[in-house]
Amino acid sequence: MSPSLTYWALPLLPLAGSGLNGFFGSKLPRPVVGTIALLSTAGSFCLAAWLFLNFTGDALSLPGAQWIAVSGFHADFNLYVDHLTLIMLMVVTGVGFLIHIYSAGYMAHEEGYWRFFSYLNLFMFFMLVLVLAGNFLLMFVGWEGVGLASYLLIGFYFRRPSAASAGKKAFVVNRIGDFGFLLAMFLLISHFHTLDYTSVFAAIQSAPTALTTAAYTAIALLMLLGATGKSAQIPLYVWLPDAMEGPTPVSALIHAATMVTAGVYMIARSHLIFNHAPSALLTVAVIGAATAFFAATIGLVQTDIKRVLAYSTISQLGYMFLACGLAAYSAAIFHLVTHAFFKALLFLAAGSVIHALNGEQDMRRMGGLRKYVPLTFWTMTAGTLAIAGIFPFAGFFSKDAILYEAFIGGPGGKILWIVGLFTAFLTSFYMFRLWYLTFFGERREPADAQADHPHESPWSMLAPLVLLAILSLAGGWIGWPHALGGSDHFAAFLAPVFTDSTIAASTEAAPVAHLELILAIVSVLVALLGWFLADLFYRRRPNLPQSLAQKASGIYGLLSGKYWIDELYAVTIVRPLEAGSETVLYRGVDNTLVDGAGRAAADSTLSAGSIVRRMQSGNIRSYAGWIALGAAALLILAIEVAR
Repeated sequence: MSPSLTYWALPLLPLAGSGLNGFFGSKLPRPVVGTIALLSTAGSFCLAAWLFLNFTGDALSLPGAQWIAVSGFHADFNLYVDHLTLIMLMVVTGVGFLIHIYSAGYMAHEEGYWRFFSYLNLFMFFMLVLVLAGNFLLMFVGWEGVGLASYLLIGFYFRRPSAASAGKKAFVVNRIGDFGFLLAMFLLISHFHTLDYTSVFAAIQSAPTALTTAAYTAIALLMLLGATGKSAQIPLYVWLPDAMEGPTPVSALIHAATMVTAGVYMIARSHLIFNHAPSALLTVAVIGAATAFFAATIGLVQTDIKRVLAYSTISQLGYMFLACGLAAYSAAIFHLVTHAFFKALLFLAAGSVIHALNGEQDMRRMGGLRKYVPLTFWTMTAGTLAIAGIFPFAGFFSKDAILYEAFIGGPGGKILWIVGLFTAFLTSFYMFRLWYLTFFGERREPADAQADHPHESPWSMLAPLVLLAILSLAGGWIGWPHALGGSDHFAAFLAPVFTDSTIAASTEAAPVAHLELILAIVSVLVALLGWFLADLFYRRRPNLPQSLAQKASGIYGLLSGKYWIDELYAVTIVRPLEAGSETVLYRGVDNTLVDGAGRAAADSTLSAGSIVRRMQSGNIRSYAGWIALGAAALLILAIEVAR
């Protein structure tokens, strides 16, 4: 098999699984449906692992079939494989396979079992296309495909109005970002006459001043708009919390581990463009830091266990954007990897808790669950310690790498470091709040629910939790920093991709290493402080949070209301658009122009007197519409003649 076919087999296997279950799954037994979905994903993972182990070290551009060729522009089905691609392939297929195993148990009794796995495999196909694409246009196909799969999976429970609405919200908000990505591609075509990675990046490296800084900045900012939509950053983050209406495995795979990181991957892949646009990089860093802090403050008061994790995801993605804005792309991808481990674990463990309580998601009705679901408790503890940044769990290493890069990033970097450090404190506090409310204290559900005792999940759900817990502990050790006696193999592995962006070692290596050690100690102490306060509030003095909420009712209301951003968008954007669509498009264009044209055509013998009578009876808008349409046609004709 040729190298190109080998790499194409990665996405084609889950596509085949999606097709089989989509066409025939409704007639197949559930075990067969699950087997098809699992085998197709397992095949992709095994192939990705084999390719990872046998990669020669040189980037590969694999030509494929011709796709578009017009006026000197062409875009083909070509692939691009380097160290960054391999890391993304391992994350997508590895974590994806574990979540597929979990889903087989979690969704075992759900209606539409075959449909769920068809959608899940379809998502895997598009995500792998996005990662393997050798040009921006093919990346955009995967980009749109994961958006489609996300829409289908968020709205999986389509009979539930909230789920259907959440799916539409995710779809619409992401189209705003996608518009920016499209415009960025148009500018790339205008300046480089190609969308191929190798051609664009080679042109930038050979003649970096061929484009003005303004051109680089415009392209980068439009790409950033696309990334803020897909990766749920300010101002386009509002779709992700509502996306929790989908099944929990969907939240773990799409909205924590893979799809939402596509924006981070796109910026990292396009780093040569961003490196020539300093103001765009600064914008990325500011948006990332602001989003990390903003989402963390909302997570402080959420009561739905999945929504806490949703705002946590938005916040952690902000850390990744912060790293990208500092041109610390290796640190961003490192946090992307560790976040995939511990956030997938946290979502799946939350799903195990929900399963134990027969669908309950409100943490105010939980408590004391550690003795009922001990394995879920211990695995979720590993995820909590990892995301809080407690040494030596995975999150400590990746978050510390980002904070260190911020601190040494100049005067502006110090401010970003302070924001990132305070966000780390908030993260530790709200995650240990979740931990205490869920597993400690007394059971708090209504008395009539006492008869139905919580129960541990089946091993099909627990086995992925155990494996992800191990990765949440040890997955960050590959990036063990030099300051702590390690070799940072992760950054070294990505060095060929980001050579031009990495900070080279200098004669000041020892003081810098000493500084990194000090900053690491500070970050751990801050995380421990968050844990200490959560322990005080939710274990030792459980009445204190309510008392503080009453005393600071204004702040508490602002946070619990999520800063009223959704309501602000509704008043300033959504309702005016709905009103305009109703008045102009429906009543004006459809009813007046289209329907009026049909009525006028049918009445070919219309007399002058009847015209007057119809105008007097209120149909004047129909003729006004025809006059406006004729005027528009004449204007277009005049413009064309003038040209």
